[in-house]
Amino acid sequence: MSLPFEEVHRQSSFIFADAPDEDKYSVCVHCGFCLEVCPTYQEWSDENHSPRGRVYLIKQTAEGHLTLNEDVMDPVFTCLDCRACESVCPSGVQVGALIEEARGQVFYANPKRGWRGWLEQLFLREIFPHPKRLQKLRALTRFYQVSGLQTWVRKLGLLRILPRHLQALEAAMPEVTVQPLLGNSENLPMVDGKSSTRKNTGEKGKVALFTGCVMDVFYTHVHEATAEVLLRNHFQVHVPSEQKCCGALQVHAGDRETARSLARKNIQAFLNSDADYIVVNAAGCGALLKEYPELFHNYPEEIERAELFASKVRDISELLFEKGWEPPKGELCETVAYHDACHLCHAQKIRHQPRALLASIPGLQLVDLPDADRCCGSAGIYNLTHPEMAQRLLERKLADIPDDVSTLAMGNPGCLLQISSGLKEKNVPVKVVHTVELLQRAYRMEGEGEDGAAKTCAN
Repeated sequence: MSLPFEEVHRQSSFIFADAPDEDKYSVCVHCGFCLEVCPTYQEWSDENHSPRGRVYLIKQTAEGHLTLNEDVMDPVFTCLDCRACESVCPSGVQVGALIEEARGQVFYANPKRGWRGWLEQLFLREIFPHPKRLQKLRALTRFYQVSGLQTWVRKLGLLRILPRHLQALEAAMPEVTVQPLLGNSENLPMVDGKSSTRKNTGEKGKVALFTGCVMDVFYTHVHEATAEVLLRNHFQVHVPSEQKCCGALQVHAGDRETARSLARKNIQAFLNSDADYIVVNAAGCGALLKEYPELFHNYPEEIERAELFASKVRDISELLFEKGWEPPKGELCETVAYHDACHLCHAQKIRHQPRALLASIPGLQLVDLPDADRCCGSAGIYNLTHPEMAQRLLERKLADIPDDVSTLAMGNPGCLLQISSGLKEKNVPVKVVHTVELLQRAYRMEGEGEDGAAKTCAN
């Protein structure tokens, strides 16, 4: 005897907290607009690995028609969570939120075993959430780079025991600087002799800089560029010392409880700073910070503070565009293409702001990158968990770079590392930089030529 729909629905296979919300999956009309922009569907032409296919699997599991297990949910984990489908969906289906909520159910129902489970536990719970432990990892990486060990490992070919994608990532690994920014605010740059502790008026407001985990280890120079550009544009800059990892990698893996714990600490640290804005230079971090209220939608006593926090979050390009920036006078004689990081263009809807900043730099020629908003394959740690698909997407991204481009700009560390690894592997002489680094360089070029403008480009 079959049960009525209501009874089946009450017996949902999603039995843990933060289950996928019916209001999110019920609005999907299976129109198919998402198929043309989904990277995994483009590669596999498999409905199960399309946005509408994944939403259908989630709906069927929520209603008890499917059992919650890794085989059923495999398409949910092969999703890059790039949100490209959300940019074209006429019904406004929140595919990203559904994917992350479904992963949370699998995470608690079927904890990973073996070496993968051990690595997940090690990095997502024992290292990334703890800044001091993360800095020990940074110190080990720094030792590996400057002690000569890296040189000998490469000369002896020891890296050949690693999979190809890990060899490429090691080759593209940025040089770790001596000091991270978190806990060392005195190392912030000085502009016009004024330090980040704000001897100047800061008439555009007080900014609290979010440092994150990976960014503060491998891309401290981007934090320095961000602070320098903010100071140059009359913002006060502060780095809250009690901040933590944003929790994005944990959410992507399904570990929502750890992510919520990190969110609580960040909300406390940044609201205590009394900043007007919370500035982020990593697209993945920024997307989650703006979505902290989603983590607390079942916690009414905490939702108000999460919403207040989220209302202050701005990507660096977003804030400069919103409040106005001083176009630099220094010339940069470079041909630049801009890559849209998924969590900047699709999740945060930030597209024209970084392009406007780049276009304001004298001498810089901004050219179009075909399919600029197609995922490069990084997607958090997707290039580690699904290296074959990540490599296929990287190959497509590299093939799209115009021949005359000297520099590729973007706004996310995962993209920086992923695309750099591909270019180095193919020995392509294209520089990969964060957008704010080009602004920093242009400001530094001011005054090197006549009339206060640096002359670097040929007439």
